[in-house]
Amino acid sequence: MPNTTSNLKRAAAAAAVAALSLTALPAAASAADRPGQDLAWTSCQGTVDPRQQCATVSVPLDYADPHGEQITIAVSRIRAAKPAERHGVLLTIPGGPGGSGLNVPSSAARHLPQSVLDRFDLVGFDPRGVGRSTPVSCGLDAPDLAMVRLRPWPAADGSIDDNLATARRVAETCARNGGPVLRSISTRNEARDIDRVRQALGERRLSAWGTSYGTYAGAVYATMFPGRTDRIVLDSNDDPDPSRVERGWLANFGPGAEDRFPDFAKWAAASGNPDRVADTPEEVRPLFLDLAARLDHAPLPWPGADPAELNGNVLRETMLQSLYADAKFPDLARLMLAGLGRRPLPAPVTPPEQAVQNTVAVSVGTLCNDVAWPADPAAYAEDTAAERAARPLTAGMPVNVMPCAFWPFKPVEPPTRVTSRGPANVLLAQNLRDPATPYQGALKLRAAFGPRARMVSIDSGGHDAYVANGNACGDATVTAYLLTGRLPAEDVSCPAG
Repeated sequence: MPNTTSNLKRAAAAAAVAALSLTALPAAASAADRPGQDLAWTSCQGTVDPRQQCATVSVPLDYADPHGEQITIAVSRIRAAKPAERHGVLLTIPGGPGGSGLNVPSSAARHLPQSVLDRFDLVGFDPRGVGRSTPVSCGLDAPDLAMVRLRPWPAADGSIDDNLATARRVAETCARNGGPVLRSISTRNEARDIDRVRQALGERRLSAWGTSYGTYAGAVYATMFPGRTDRIVLDSNDDPDPSRVERGWLANFGPGAEDRFPDFAKWAAASGNPDRVADTPEEVRPLFLDLAARLDHAPLPWPGADPAELNGNVLRETMLQSLYADAKFPDLARLMLAGLGRRPLPAPVTPPEQAVQNTVAVSVGTLCNDVAWPADPAAYAEDTAAERAARPLTAGMPVNVMPCAFWPFKPVEPPTRVTSRGPANVLLAQNLRDPATPYQGALKLRAAFGPRARMVSIDSGGHDAYVANGNACGDATVTAYLLTGRLPAEDVSCPAG
């Protein structure tokens, strides 16, 4: 990446470009300086930090008709601990798509440095369609809510016939039951909703901390509304390729799992580990692949689980989820030990159906409304077969068919192309071995932002980087930027530890 020359000169020139770029969005720009809504802050439902307050913001269902039907966005805040030192708002943008962010201020307040809590109001929100915002549901049948169906794991023989049937059924059901709110869900509308939240809070500019899918939503916001951004931190970054967008993210699970699995293998073979599965790290991968293949053909009954058996794809799905954090490694190890007959199967954990229905609907809406997907079943079958051979850990799932192949609605507008136009105020934080948003994709977002951004690359594994894995160098780099607003002079590489 190129080194910085003059941050001040570049920021001044970029600010002029940013001001001009706002003219491309007349409806949003005309309201940019209006007074904040009179938000009615109340206590929040559930188990949250007692300092957290909640309110709702009204936004247009259709931004082409800004004075038409309105829906609500649920927002929350924990005010800056030292009002005299308050810098502004730090909006947390949740992952997903479909993740709830309303209670993120409560969880973030337990991990962020006190210096950040002193200076920023932490603000969270449930995106359009999610949770306590105006919600959506597809009304899917219970079997279609299992993760091994929602992620298109092929059959044991590699066939994708069941995946095609599931994708078509989910698309048709969501299109029929989701209504106008589901059809309005997109990343560009989330960016517009974020700006309405900024206006409602009475802030001229907004700092944000986006994680996972929230990095793409944050990048789109910083592209559509560059002059309204203050300090932008994007953590665990998505590839912004506008020709693929979410289809590319699904494909990235393949290399992401390959990058990350050696960390699990090392842990799973460590002496003294009560969940040790092998004597050496080199034995863990073939052991996993062999067990998954055996379970493909001889699954174990698992009453209460969804599905009610431990099959090869359930093991693979558990693997993918367990690679997100070292703390999840025991989940995979214990399931492997159970599959090998060395342990009983653990008690199954099933999330509430209503929550899954909501998350799935928003996810389908975002994935399918952001960009058109290919529709040729033969092409998916060919790609899946090649991926199974190249990356057996994920067995072809990352390039397989999704409901968007059968989505009956065309995207209302093209995806956003992230560019270098705007102020130099974006810091990317990225683990080198991230299973969900791999390093190679993060580099593409860094390149798209060009001189607007710097990147701190952390020699660590897992998903989520800032205040997530105890890396002092990475955490200090991000904290310093939030407190000072000054980007590092050049990209930063942080060693392990």
